[in-house]
Amino acid sequence: MEQFPRVRHRELIDRPLTRLWLVRNAQTDEWLSDCPVLLDFHGKQVEINHKKFHDLSITWNAVAPRAPLQGPISPAQWRHDAAPQTAALLGQPLQDVELLDGQGTDTAQEMVAVSFLFPSGRITIHSALDENDLPLTEPQPEYHRHTLATNSRATGARPCRPYG
Repeated sequence: MEQFPRVRHRELIDRPLTRLWLVRNAQTDEWLSDCPVLLDFHGKQVEINHKKFHDLSITWNAVAPRAPLQGPISPAQWRHDAAPQTAALLGQPLQDVELLDGQGTDTAQEMVAVSFLFPSGRITIHSALDENDLPLTEPQPEYHRHTLATNSRATGARPCRPYG
């Protein structure tokens, strides 16, 4: 069985982040945080989405952000300039990917976040109970870090065990 998602994430290492796509309300310019967050690494796209309390979806090249949105989200559009706080990370090569496993007794317990590390920062997509959130800060200490892409000794993170 393929060690998903570790093998796929290794393909992203050293590739520059070229775009981060978010769905925005076309009238209010509000981020629709219950839609996936797309990270494009020079032609390889990973899509992250949190639903409900514990559901995390990671897909690859399944969403076409240049195509018009269909369905009940109207009027909405994909925008790659919708997260100005991430602009400084554009063009930087990805160094590592971590799964952040929530521990403790608060709402972070049993939640999993995905964090992308760059030379001068990180993008973490974590659950905000029924939607995505994009903090650019270091994860809270209650998260156990599991590296997916590089040697765990380089980042201090624990290696990720394959599922299945």
